[in-house]
Formats: sequence, structure tokens, C-alpha cells
Amino acid sequence: MDKPTDHAALQARRAAHWRKTQRLTLILLLVWLLTGFLTVFYARELLHLNLFGWPLPFYMAAQGASLVYLAIIAFYAWSMRRLDQQFHQTPPEEQA
Repeated sequence: MDKPTDHAALQARRAAHWRKTQRLTLILLLVWLLTGFLTVFYARELLHLNLFGWPLPFYMAAQGASLVYLAIIAFYAWSMRRLDQQFHQTPPEEQA
């Protein structure tokens, strides 16, 4: 086995893993921003929308945002577990 080639392949896999992690984190931070900031910022415009009988801004402030945050954490944990498993799998060319 060629050590520089193995090292370069490992570095490439690490870089790809890091890019995917950054992309996932950015997307989830945007979801967090949308649920936490924009529903409060546009509360007056969203008053006509009802969720379970309550105005949407009130529902999001009372409990909806907390549920979304829990969903973000659960999705992040699930996605990172999957990404880490993909990263730690032995590449097909090394199995032979």
C-alpha cells in the first residue's frame, strides 16, 4: 500500500465529511432562525394564521419553537450518526 496515496484518500474523505457537516449545520441554523426570529418579527402579519385554534405567533412563542428546536436536535443527531457511519466505513477498494 502506498502511504501518500492512503493519506491523500483519507484527507479527501475528511474534507468531504467536513463539507457535509457544515452544510447540514448551516441548513439547520437557517431553520432555527426562521422559527425563532421571523415568526416574532412578522407576528402581526401572521396573526391571521391559526394552528390548533391559536394564532401562529402565539403558538410558536408558547411551544411551537421548542418543538421545532427538539426536532432540529433529533434530526442533527440522526444525520450526523449516518454521516459518521459513512465516513468510518472501509472504502470498497480497501476491502479486497
